[in-house]
Amino acid sequence: MIVLGLAAMDNLEEDLLAAMREALEDNFPGRVASPPPIGSPDAYDPSRRQHNAPLVLKRLLTLFPPGVDKIVAVTACDLFIPMLSFVYGQAQLDGRVAAVSVARLRPEFYGLAPHPPLLLTRARKEAVHETGHLFGLVHCMTNTCAMSLSTNIHQIDLKRDVLCPACRARVWERVR
Repeated sequence: MIVLGLAAMDNLEEDLLAAMREALEDNFPGRVASPPPIGSPDAYDPSRRQHNAPLVLKRLLTLFPPGVDKIVAVTACDLFIPMLSFVYGQAQLDGRVAAVSVARLRPEFYGLAPHPPLLLTRARKEAVHETGHLFGLVHCMTNTCAMSLSTNIHQIDLKRDVLCPACRARVWERVR
């Protein structure tokens, strides 16, 4: 049985992690564990005022909790990769580690009032998306699938927090 770990990298709301855990349980085989918090991503780039996502993944590999096959770490820090101004998350394709940032999922990031239900919905979608990459899924052309590419918050809002039937079948085929 595959054990997915969902761990906070910094201080996050428990209901946020619970919503993400539920989305992973609804979409992937195995069980979802809650390892202890991992700690700060420690990949801050002062020139960009963001955290370097590839360095976060590299650090996660050194902090891998025992008894977990794959881990999704959640952070409040804004993430980037060198070729993009930001990312909502990053994962090793068919690998062991992924990171999801909730920084740009919060309405407050865009100057709007906090909206906890909207944040939980967006976080569920991104948790499923990055975990899908861990199971070898690439971006899906079905725009409502959680695996569809999102380069802006509106695209996240348009998709669902579940895998389309084709992506779901690919995941389950891989774990047989």
